[in-house]
Amino acid sequence: MSEHVVDVSWSRGEHEFTYDSYNRDHEWRFDGGITVPGSANPKYLGNPGPVDPEEAFVAALSSCHMLTFLAIAARKRLVVDAYDDHAVGVLAKSESGRLAITQVTLHPKITWHGPEPDAATLDRLHDLAHRECFIANSVTTEITVAAGK
Repeated sequence: MSEHVVDVSWSRGEHEFTYDSYNRDHEWRFDGGITVPGSANPKYLGNPGPVDPEEAFVAALSSCHMLTFLAIAARKRLVVDAYDDHAVGVLAKSESGRLAITQVTLHPKITWHGPEPDAATLDRLHDLAHRECFIANSVTTEITVAAGK
């Protein structure tokens, strides 16, 4: 078991505190000393510059899948030179009628050093990465890997 700690801080400052006027900007501080500016999505009166929680959720799923995929590829002695993903999350009403990120589609593009694995091998690698990803195992969101699509 391991713990993962993030400090999230917000303060009202000089802003009024009504739904339409309060400032949504805040900070996420990670144990390595990195501070990430956060805000609500602009559709919910946030600032478009900082990361919003929905984007962070999609990024966490994409990052976890990538890191798990790279670990599996390395163990199988398949050398990856680059991995890029265009991950897309859908905010919609869940079966319970509440808003949730109901689906995330990963679109990984992988550059291999040497011969590229065949489609069946690549599908198996992504399937195993999905099954072993800690974050994917922690959520009920439908996650699709559309590699090469």
